[in-house]
Amino acid sequence: MNASAFAKLKFPPIFLVFFLFVTSLFAQSNVHVLKLAGVINPVSAKFIIEALDNAQELNANCFVIEMDTPGGLMESMRMINKEILASKIPVIVYVYPSGSRAASAGVFISYAAHLVAMAPGTNMGAAHPVTIGGQADTSSTMMEKVTNDAAASIRSLAEKRKRNVEWAEKAVRESVSITEKEALKLGVINYIAPSLDSLLILIDGKTIDMDGEKYVLKTKNARITLIEMNWRFRILDRLSDPNIAYIFLLLGIYGIFFELSNPGSILPGVVGVIFLILAFFSMQTLPINYAGLLLILFAIVLFLLEIKITSYGLLSVGGVISMVLGSLMLFDSPEPFFRVSLSVIIPAVLTTLAFFVFAVGLALKAQSRKPTTGKRGLIGEIGETIGSIDPEGQIKIHGEIWKATSEEPIKVKQKVVVTNVLNGLKLQVKLLEVTK
Repeated sequence: MNASAFAKLKFPPIFLVFFLFVTSLFAQSNVHVLKLAGVINPVSAKFIIEALDNAQELNANCFVIEMDTPGGLMESMRMINKEILASKIPVIVYVYPSGSRAASAGVFISYAAHLVAMAPGTNMGAAHPVTIGGQADTSSTMMEKVTNDAAASIRSLAEKRKRNVEWAEKAVRESVSITEKEALKLGVINYIAPSLDSLLILIDGKTIDMDGEKYVLKTKNARITLIEMNWRFRILDRLSDPNIAYIFLLLGIYGIFFELSNPGSILPGVVGVIFLILAFFSMQTLPINYAGLLLILFAIVLFLLEIKITSYGLLSVGGVISMVLGSLMLFDSPEPFFRVSLSVIIPAVLTTLAFFVFAVGLALKAQSRKPTTGKRGLIGEIGETIGSIDPEGQIKIHGEIWKATSEEPIKVKQKVVVTNVLNGLKLQVKLLEVTK
């Protein structure tokens, strides 16, 4: 029923207004916009995949990824691209705002998208693959294989989306980068748009080939659904930071060591295990180098030996060097966003050294301290004879009466000192010598 027919029913005007409002609401298309700012990792990949699935379920007209990324893990990028290529709605990558970039893995995601736009003052490129993920073979042959695989992958995407194949391969093999104007001129992107609203106007009415089916974008005056990471994804994303993973690893080691040094403390052990679990989770999402991890553990062993062995500081120096090298090598990637910052490493190394010197020093002091309980705790205690001792008798110590024996006669009411604890809970004593 159209509006004129509805009006002929002579309902009050308020009902007509409500009907037109509801009709326009359902007729208005919906655009889902996801903000991606940061490293491409398993967490961001899962976030994008879930958001795109949700957009398809809600019949969104298209899915826009506002991108600003230095790159990330190739495996995470492949997961995102698989989802984009299988999408039932158009996916648009928009490098925004000004000053943003789509580098490394961001280039591959851009080429997988149905349309690509860039804001003024942005750039794209430097997609050369790096050996990350703890690969043992870093030879030129392996690097050539990885590069050829990446080049073939982006060439396939470029041909599918009818974009510049030659530049795509250069971005992989030669790490070239271009500005938004160069990208538009070379056919790498489809549009330059200063804002999201202007982009939606530019692409309105554009026909997209969705695997043989024609799909018309209706983005002008569309309702925008903004998608941002919830608290769960934010926490997981922060845990994927190599600096956070490194700090959690050290805190976990501190906690476990303190618990082993002081059995029964409970809290340090529980907290240490929690931090270690979080560190291991973080390391799952990062390109960990096990040689670096072993160097860190070796440094801790050297710190422990320094407390018990007189090395005149040589073990401590070796521990510091081992820990610095291990920290630098812990995450195997030339990309700075996958390495631990020096501003974190240096304080962590010094804190670790101080911790073990302090903690182990306290433990050794406790071990060398005179016992205060049990049989050994009685040795050196001062008591008073109840009767004479010749060679046996009784004494009182801390309000308790003990059998005692002495090699020399001792009179009643004399101060004595315990020298040994004999079988049968009998104390060996001698007369306390009072110095003047």
